[in-house]
Amino acid sequence: MKAADLAELCALAALWGGSFLFTRIAAPEFGAFALAGLRVIGAMLALLPVLALRGETRSLAAHWKPILWVGVTNSALPFVCFAYAALTIGAGLSSIFNAASPLFGAVIGWLWLNDRLSASRTLGLVIGFAGVFGLAWSHAGVKDGADALGTTLAIAACLVGTVSYGYSANFAKRHLAAAAPIAVATGSQIGAALVLVVPTVLLWPATPPGVATWIEVALLAVFCTGLAYVMYFRLIAHVGPANAITVTFLVPVFAVAWGALFLGETLAADTLAGCAVILLGTALATGVLQRQRWLRLQRG
Repeated sequence: MKAADLAELCALAALWGGSFLFTRIAAPEFGAFALAGLRVIGAMLALLPVLALRGETRSLAAHWKPILWVGVTNSALPFVCFAYAALTIGAGLSSIFNAASPLFGAVIGWLWLNDRLSASRTLGLVIGFAGVFGLAWSHAGVKDGADALGTTLAIAACLVGTVSYGYSANFAKRHLAAAAPIAVATGSQIGAALVLVVPTVLLWPATPPGVATWIEVALLAVFCTGLAYVMYFRLIAHVGPANAITVTFLVPVFAVAWGALFLGETLAADTLAGCAVILLGTALATGVLQRQRWLRLQRG
């Protein structure tokens, strides 16, 4: 990558890491559905002008059905799941589970799209899933006083959201290869907003959230969702999807840092170990380690 691309990759990781922080703060006041609804509606409003300026409305019109479905599986469902999880577990732990999305994507691609799994990728899946289930079993990073059932449901919600991300990547690969990335980004938020608008209204919090929380939701929607999507798809165009997906490894670093800095969260040693195992498995499963080794051999 060029220095500018690497800087944008780090900035994107910082934004997506921040999404777990803002979700953790705002979820108790708004609730999972209302927070997710506001997030996608705000992102949609931020992205629509970008779509119009780039002249990609025709691409959205041509692929609207699969794009709207991606909005359900890549935004509405996982956003609700991670907002629900934020009611019980910390931002850092949620981001670690989220980092396993490429693992589920690799398995779904193998089962659905017949993507080939090499020996190293298979080993990565085994290692990565061992880390995921080991971390879930240990119930690490749970706030004081949380009950075992609530913790289990929060972790299950994270895993549902993670699986949904993995499915969405494969669905988009199969059905939206010809669609403009900005059309997918904007249209998916429109689809998510359509799905969540009714639950958002029906489950609106009885106690009005404070001004500070509204500001945090605005930052979550505009920057951590709308702007982040634009940056991500721009990175795909500049450095390719294989390099862009390496942002997955940086997001937990920022999420843990933001959680420690602003919320005073701490992660136990077994949580950090589980994070390392998941990231190692993901690196193998996505071919990142193999690709870096090949590049070093080429340079040598």
